[in-house]
Amino acid sequence: MSHHRPPVSADWPYSVTTPGNRDWESTAVRWLRDLLPARYGGYTTLTRHPVLLARHAQLQIEHEIRAVRVAMQTCRAELPTLGVSDPTIESTIRLYAVELEQLSRLARGVRLITEALLASDQAARRRARV
Repeated sequence: MSHHRPPVSADWPYSVTTPGNRDWESTAVRWLRDLLPARYGGYTTLTRHPVLLARHAQLQIEHEIRAVRVAMQTCRAELPTLGVSDPTIESTIRLYAVELEQLSRLARGVRLITEALLASDQAARRRARV
């Protein structure tokens, strides 16, 4: 039976058990892998090294944030030339704003997971030296 600790932070991913719980790292790996395009699931180097997986997930989300910001900033200039109506453009801008909030929350979650993975690795190294 696993004892659930209180969440590390409000930004801690709901589907990832907190550090110290059994199998917390496997839940973290699953969550991080789900943030990446499916083709990355076949790269065992990433899945066997959770810190590398977390690093790549952080880079992926940062790129997505940049892409959404560019899309949002260029909506009013570019979408009318594609024949998109003003109400649809405004709806699209709102959609991008929601997506930016979600991506920012995910980025904070990845940072928390990365910090926990690094702390876990350091603790394991200390135990190995004893």
